[in-house]
Amino acid sequence: MSEFSSSFGGSDAARALHDDSIVIDGLVIAKWQRELFEDMRKGGLSAANCTVSVWEGFQATVNNIVKSNQLIAESSDLVCVARTAADIRAAKAAGKTGIIYGFQNANAYEDQIGYVDVFKQLGVGIVQMCYNTQNLVGTGCYERDGGLSGFGREMVAEMNRVGVMCDLSHVGSKTSEEVILESKVPVCYSHCAPAGLKDHPRNKSDAELRFIAEHGGFVGVTMFTPFLRAGVNATVDDYVEAIEYVMNLVGEDAIGIGTDFTQGHGQDFFEWLTHDKGYARRLTNFGKIVNPEGIRTIGEFPNLTEALLRRGMSEHQVRKIMGENWLRTLENVWGG
Repeated sequence: MSEFSSSFGGSDAARALHDDSIVIDGLVIAKWQRELFEDMRKGGLSAANCTVSVWEGFQATVNNIVKSNQLIAESSDLVCVARTAADIRAAKAAGKTGIIYGFQNANAYEDQIGYVDVFKQLGVGIVQMCYNTQNLVGTGCYERDGGLSGFGREMVAEMNRVGVMCDLSHVGSKTSEEVILESKVPVCYSHCAPAGLKDHPRNKSDAELRFIAEHGGFVGVTMFTPFLRAGVNATVDDYVEAIEYVMNLVGEDAIGIGTDFTQGHGQDFFEWLTHDKGYARRLTNFGKIVNPEGIRTIGEFPNLTEALLRRGMSEHQVRKIMGENWLRTLENVWGG
């Protein structure tokens, strides 16, 4: 049991619940290395949506997947690629973490609808429509939002057809609304926080959170401290505050975890993320990057289960939040 758990009165029952639960992190953009996989196992993750593309185009993204496949093969004692809900259940049963390949931008699709199916066959199951700025699909959250393009509508239809989940976390409000209405299957904010607790361009308003839930969508709540009310002083309990706030808006069946873990990366990585296309104008400046006390690393994930219980949530609710809701929603989109 971690030092944080001990200092906050952690219990064997909380750890037992965590170990027995399906635990899914809806967004991890940590540095790819075996140490990350070891920490995922320490944290008891059944699966994680791991970013393999942000600003990259088609070829660079394929190269990322090749490297990721090699690393996963070398760490097959710890992880496996998860393409289906059955793969996630099998990973849990085998004591491994299922790696879901995800994009944080549709750039890798370029202007080719057919690339959606190509990348699906390579294991890509979740794709964010835009990353902060304009692309061929629509508009990100740091620009004047022109909505979903005609090409974007075709893209949503193709993602629906082949079973790729539409993610709207970094997407503009109007584009998000139009994707939600256009999609025939659930879409998600894989990693967001409520603007009701902290006003930030990346956070979602109460109305936006209700809207996605009312249309069958899903919300993964992030713990990225620039988006939390307490900022860099946040603890795991402040993260739970955001989770509870969102749950009160969307209901206990439409909520899960999307930490946005950036574990292992240095300042150069954040510079790349926060400039348009990785090199152009600066979009934002996060300042100091530190995860909430008690869940600084993926290995401390059990502390989140304990903190949810400490907040007064039932074991049934905790199981839903920690992963059962994600699993059901992904199965709905992926088709098995």
